[in-house]
Amino acid sequence: MYWLSKSFHFANRTKRRLFILFAVLGPGIITMVADNDAGGISTYSVTGSKYGFKLLWILLILLPMAYFIQEMTVRLGAVTKRGHAEAIFEGFGKFWGWFSLGDLAVVNWLTLITEYVGMTAAMSLFGVPPWLTVIGVTTVLLAIVMSGKYWTFEKLTLLFCAFNVVYVPAAFWAMKAPTAPGWNEVWHGLFIPTLPGGNGGEVLFIILANIGTTITPWQIFFQQSSVVDKGLDLHDIKYGKIDTFAGSLLTCLVAAFIIITTGAAFHYHNPPINVEDAKQTAEALVPLLPRGEGHLARTLFAIGLFDAGFLGALCISLSTSWAVGEVFGWAHSLNRSIKQAPWFYVLYFFMLLTAGLVVLIPGAPLIMITMFVQVVAVTLLPSALVFLLLILNDKQFMGAHVNTRWQNIANWSIVLFVTLMSTLFAVSTLFPRLFGAK
Repeated sequence: MYWLSKSFHFANRTKRRLFILFAVLGPGIITMVADNDAGGISTYSVTGSKYGFKLLWILLILLPMAYFIQEMTVRLGAVTKRGHAEAIFEGFGKFWGWFSLGDLAVVNWLTLITEYVGMTAAMSLFGVPPWLTVIGVTTVLLAIVMSGKYWTFEKLTLLFCAFNVVYVPAAFWAMKAPTAPGWNEVWHGLFIPTLPGGNGGEVLFIILANIGTTITPWQIFFQQSSVVDKGLDLHDIKYGKIDTFAGSLLTCLVAAFIIITTGAAFHYHNPPINVEDAKQTAEALVPLLPRGEGHLARTLFAIGLFDAGFLGALCISLSTSWAVGEVFGWAHSLNRSIKQAPWFYVLYFFMLLTAGLVVLIPGAPLIMITMFVQVVAVTLLPSALVFLLLILNDKQFMGAHVNTRWQNIANWSIVLFVTLMSTLFAVSTLFPRLFGAK
């Protein structure tokens, strides 16, 4: 009877913990999956087509980087019940508060343009004109956030997150291409770091773009505000960490499968095929794969690209509205109606509308904007990380939940790594001969 009673107790405790875990799941998965946005899909596609599997090892570095950074936002939001913009203003004063908010607003708006670029490109593969995509997407995005409930937003967004896995079968089909190498080449690229073409500006640009599309300032603001809006508390922190790790793992896995797809289909093709964006990737897959799998891979790639842009647009716009609302003292919660939080929704709509209109400008250099935004994001990332780290070491803010020694070692190492990569890229651009360029 004792063992039976103990078994029932263990089962009930496990059931209760799983219930809490599934209730807490959301902010971390949404943040990280949305980070595989339209710009990210294009960046990974270019990486695979240009370097094959040789840069897959970057993802093994990006996984812990993404987790350690975003885990801090869970603790900060649950402990302080403040969004990140509000915490910076309170902790560092108005100058640095406006500096961080200005950086966020500019980079978010530029990134939002890339989301519309991806969505219009994806829908054009199905014959939908760009203007119709912009109008339709903006309308749907507004409808999702105007429900007046955070839980409704989260459930719908998690549903869209599920579409991110469409790249998995595309990778397996691409590996069937006649010129594709075996999976041993994949494991080699994943576990043995190399710098194809040396350490010149081009490969550094690609590495920076991959870092910039996987770890961005908007994620810090979005997940912390999401934790606050959802109402997570101190006892939810450990489950929030699981949520964040699951999201980090999922986003890196999807990125890996995109690189495998484009590497197998294009880089190892004879002759190699260079692609510049995700739309071109989807179209180029058709003649390379047998028995109609090319057309199906094209469709899946287009669906994944649209879904990535949609999720990115939804989350990036919200991160700006949350942050600005915190600073100006406006009502800034998805649990408020339009009447209760008018400026929150006005700013959200303004961000979407202006970014969508840029995409409709004839002759706009959209591909250049997409890659440029990823690099701009990573060059601004160190300042955002420094603010975050300083707050996480402030006992007045965090109490017993300040960073541990090992957390500080890991996170300061990330800051130094990102800063070093940004500096190397700048130096290689200004002085290319130092890196062996002609």
